[in-house]
Amino acid sequence: MTKPKHVGIIMDGNGRWAQLRGRPRTFGHIKGARVAKKVISACAEMGIENLTLYAFSTENWLRPEQEVAFLMRLLGRYLKRETENLLAENIRFSVIGNVASLPKEMRTVVQDTISATQHCTGMRLIFALSYGSRQEIVATTKALALKVQNGELEVSDIDESLFSMNLSTHPAPDLDLMIRTSGEQRVSNFLLWQSAYSELYFTRTLWPDFNRTELEQIFAYFLSRERRFGQVTEQYEQPSH
Repeated sequence: MTKPKHVGIIMDGNGRWAQLRGRPRTFGHIKGARVAKKVISACAEMGIENLTLYAFSTENWLRPEQEVAFLMRLLGRYLKRETENLLAENIRFSVIGNVASLPKEMRTVVQDTISATQHCTGMRLIFALSYGSRQEIVATTKALALKVQNGELEVSDIDESLFSMNLSTHPAPDLDLMIRTSGEQRVSNFLLWQSAYSELYFTRTLWPDFNRTELEQIFAYFLSRERRFGQVTEQYEQPSH
């Protein structure tokens, strides 16, 4: 098996990490942003083609208003500061989710970073911002239904391939590996369609303690897995002609 072409990470545990140290949750988010920077660089160096980070979910809007405002400012500052590094590492940046729900200043920073890196040909970095997978699936369904209604598409044209091509993650392939930190063992409305055949890896490590060494261990675990996609071993290993 080759290394994963598309890795998704649910970066969980910032608040708990800070609280365990008697610090405010915001302190954990700052440390988490620094870890994200290191993980992004590590994935690019290791030749990962697509990396999707669950930066802010639709459910995160339910957090205390002050924490949400802080996260928006932190994400905005991060993108402004890191755009030059993304360019230096040839990383192309994109976003999935309900961008329209983000504060105006944040939307501007996001678009500036997308525009600045659009010519990059290395790893594709996808931030899931104000993202929910069920909402994405419903939006894709509505978009295809509208095309049918307008006569642009026949119902019989709709299959899994067409549906995937209309998801916000396109042209990134389906997820090969999903990682969640902090010990929680659920996918929390993250890339539900795209993760249908992904390997799931749950680590008890809180995100601010996550590092390259553990990332490499997880990739080694992924390489040890037998991914048959519904076939038996003999079928999957049989060379195609």
